Amino acid sequence: MDRDSVDWYGYLPAVTTPFTGSGELDPAAWRTQLDWFAAERLHGIIVAGTTGEWFSLTEHERAELFTTAADRVGDRLTVLGGCNAYTAAEAIRHARAAQAAGLDGILLTPPPYVVPTRAEILTFYRTVAEAVDIPLCVYNWPRGTGVDLDADLLRDLAELDTVVAVKNSTPDFGGFVRSLVALRHRVRYFGIPTNEVGIELMTKVGGDGLMGAGAVLGADHPDFFRALQAGDLDRARTLGARDRVIMEEWFGPDYGARFGNAQAIMKYALTLRGVPAGQVRAPLLPLTDAEQQRVRGTLTRLGLLS
Repeated sequence: MDRDSVDWYGYLPAVTTPFTGSGELDPAAWRTQLDWFAAERLHGIIVAGTTGEWFSLTEHERAELFTTAADRVGDRLTVLGGCNAYTAAEAIRHARAAQAAGLDGILLTPPPYVVPTRAEILTFYRTVAEAVDIPLCVYNWPRGTGVDLDADLLRDLAELDTVVAVKNSTPDFGGFVRSLVALRHRVRYFGIPTNEVGIELMTKVGGDGLMGAGAVLGADHPDFFRALQAGDLDRARTLGARDRVIMEEWFGPDYGARFGNAQAIMKYALTLRGVPAGQVRAPLLPLTDAEQQRVRGTLTRLGLLS
C-alpha cells in the first residue's frame, strides 16, 4: 500500500463521543451526530480518537462506535478508527474491530505515556501492520505521547506495507515541513494549517489536508480544502480565518486546550449548535460557567449563535 491506495483528502476530524450525564454511551446521540457530520459534507471522520475519549472507552464500546459509524455514514464519508493503545496486542484488537466493521482505515499513535525508543516505535507499528491488513495512518502527537517522530523515523514507518498516511501534530513547524517534503510522494500527509502558510504548502509543496478536531464549524472546515482544489484562494482565506479564530482562542501552539479540556470545549460548542454531543466522561470534567461563556463568545463572534 501507499498514498495511491486510498483517496483520503481534505478535512477528517477526530469527532466527539456522546455520553449521558451518568457516563453511559449514548447510541441515539451518536447516530444523530454522525448524520450531522455527513450533512455538513465533511470529507471523513476519525472515530474514538483523543477527541473521542478513547482512553475511557471499553473495547466493546469502541467496536460499537466503529460499527455504527460504518453503517450510518460509511457510504458518504471516509471513516477511520482510532486504535490508540499501550500495547501492540491491544491496538491489533482495535484494528481488527475496525476492519470487521468495514472502516476505511485506522489511526494510531505510538504508545502514550511509555515514551518508547525509535526501535520500539518501529517494532510497535510493524507488529500492528503485519497483523491486520487495513490502511494505517501514523499519528505523531508529541503532547500526548511524549515522543516527536522526526522525518527520518516517519520515512522508515512509511515503508511499512500498510502505512498510507501521516497525521503530524508536532509543534515543531520546521520538522513538520521537513517531513512533508520527505513523505509527500509516498504517503498522504495531514496537518496542513488553515492559514496563508497552509495555502502555500498545499499549492506549492504538497499535503492532503487536516485531521483536526470536533468539526464545530461544520462545512467551513472541508470547504477550505474544496476552495483550494477549485483555485478560489480568496474563499479559502476567508474560511481559514474562521477556523483560526477557534484555534487561537481555544488552543495553544502544542494543540492543548487553553482552558478546561478539548473534549468538553468541543462538546459544548457542538451542543450550542444543536448537535447532541453529550457530556464528557470521567476523569474529564465539564466546563465551568465562565469557560462555557468563552466558548459561547467565540461562536457568537463567528455568527453561529444569535
